[in-house]
Amino acid sequence: MERNLKIYIAGHRGMVGSAIWRALDKKGYHNLIGKTSNDLDLKNQAEVADFFETEKPHVVIDAAAKVGGILANSRYPYQFLMDNMLIQNNLIDASLRNDCEKFIFLGSSCIYPKHAPQPLKEDCLLTSSLEPTNEWYAIAKISGVKACEAIRKQYDKDFISLMPTNLYGSHDNFDLETSHVLPAMLRKFHEAKENGHAPVTLWGSGNPKREFLHVDDLAQAVIFAMENRFQDNLYNVGTGQDLSIKDLALMIQGVTGHKGEIHWDDSKPDGTPRKLMDVTKLSKEGWNAAIPLETGIKETYRWFIENVQNIKELKY
Repeated sequence: MERNLKIYIAGHRGMVGSAIWRALDKKGYHNLIGKTSNDLDLKNQAEVADFFETEKPHVVIDAAAKVGGILANSRYPYQFLMDNMLIQNNLIDASLRNDCEKFIFLGSSCIYPKHAPQPLKEDCLLTSSLEPTNEWYAIAKISGVKACEAIRKQYDKDFISLMPTNLYGSHDNFDLETSHVLPAMLRKFHEAKENGHAPVTLWGSGNPKREFLHVDDLAQAVIFAMENRFQDNLYNVGTGQDLSIKDLALMIQGVTGHKGEIHWDDSKPDGTPRKLMDVTKLSKEGWNAAIPLETGIKETYRWFIENVQNIKELKY
């Protein structure tokens, strides 16, 4: 693609959007557009339509979404369903109406059924029921996948959906109440080390297995998808490798230098025993993840240390 193409990144200040922005800029794509929620309300169809008619972006990357944990999803199901549908529908429709060359829709592995066979393949979508704790968010994302598929089928436009596995990296959420497992562990082990290598208590047995993808790898996958036309409309993005939560804890403990004990509170739930993405389709297109997990955790920990004071003051 020409380096002067106008590229709009929705959600450019988030962990994913900012990583994509940095990667594009580093590769020489400097005609990048980003709007804060104060400048552009993506839930407002008229505002989005005006923005597209004015800017006429060639490429749109949708990294914008209303996200949250189990508690937020259970308390605000309507907002998680409707806000996400409004955001993505406005972006998808405006991109179609303004003849954008490429649209990349980013979703989540939660779109797949709760009891789908492991590893998760793209063709297991809509084969059985979803995980109840995040079904509202998942249904919204599924509708986005299907909207892009419909446009691809009806108009032969290059609209594609990428579904990443569990992400981590710089600019992550390190709040202990609302963050995901990897950043929460990083902060817990760091603070325990600072507190005289105090014991760290972690939820569950440590036996469930999870897959983790560095956000900079996802950014490279997005650029690869932008620069190439794929055969299909839906692709998983991951490493194709997982590890137990216990092994993850030991890896993070080693990275942070914590020397204390680890206590597992098996009165707390483990969650799904395993959640691994099948990344065969994207690998056949020519892209594979490049950042080893321990290397990525070390880089993330360095960023955490450099920004720890701001992280502690940040309200999520």
